[in-house]
Amino acid sequence: MRRFKKAGMLLLAISMSLSLVACSSSNKANTVEESDSGTGSAQVLKVGMECGYAPYNWTQQDDSNGAVKIEGSNEYAGGYDVEIAKKVADGLGRELVIVKTQWDGLPPAVQSDKIDVIMAGMSPTADRAEQIDFTAPYWVSDYVMIVQKGSEYENATSLEDFAGAKITGQLSTVHYDILDQIKGVDKQEAMEDFPQMRVALQSGVIDGYIAEMPEAMSIAMAMPELTAVYFEEGKGFEVKDNENTIAAGLKKGSDLKEQIDEVLNKLTEEDRQAIMEEAVKNQPAAN
Repeated sequence: MRRFKKAGMLLLAISMSLSLVACSSSNKANTVEESDSGTGSAQVLKVGMECGYAPYNWTQQDDSNGAVKIEGSNEYAGGYDVEIAKKVADGLGRELVIVKTQWDGLPPAVQSDKIDVIMAGMSPTADRAEQIDFTAPYWVSDYVMIVQKGSEYENATSLEDFAGAKITGQLSTVHYDILDQIKGVDKQEAMEDFPQMRVALQSGVIDGYIAEMPEAMSIAMAMPELTAVYFEEGKGFEVKDNENTIAAGLKKGSDLKEQIDEVLNKLTEEDRQAIMEEAVKNQPAAN
């Protein structure tokens, strides 16, 4: 009898041990599931940008001036978009992750949930709004023309002064589209980014390219051989369809819109100007 009793007690002990292991495994599984769901402290906000459109966004080699590491890279992203994204992530209680993405790939990336938000100096035009949703604007700007200092176009005051000039803009942007407002312009092939256009202008391949006020501020600080042309009232580009505003892009129906709007609407015009001025001052010369 004692032998059977010992065997029974042993079986009971093994059974209890297995039960405890099972409970422990179940709790561990639940913990992982909760963490993966994004409801804990590990929740992130993936923000997509091209990291090559200074002073909105650029790539640098370290974390100086508050730059944020680019996902899957040893490089860092800085700029106006990054600083605004940091405020949005803080407001949402999330960890900011910057995802470097080519310009044309940004809408597909947010549509496919590879990123949560686009913050890339993007204007909320009607055509884009058919594909993605937009937040409240976080910057409003004016159009300028960037030309070589000392060129025949340096003292231009109207679009008419650029008839016959070789002008371009960035690929897949409003800048390139509005070139058609210049009668007689020698419209050049669109270029990939601003660094490419700057080189083309410096080498004389083009006579100018369309940009906005932040680019003009950048040029004034970093590239003295170039200058910005500011148009007289009524003689510049016609602005329509929110083309001169910048907003964050979201997947259609995203519940982040209301939350991000709340954060952005708390920023005053003075706040935005100060952030932009700091971005212009900190941008790398190569960008």
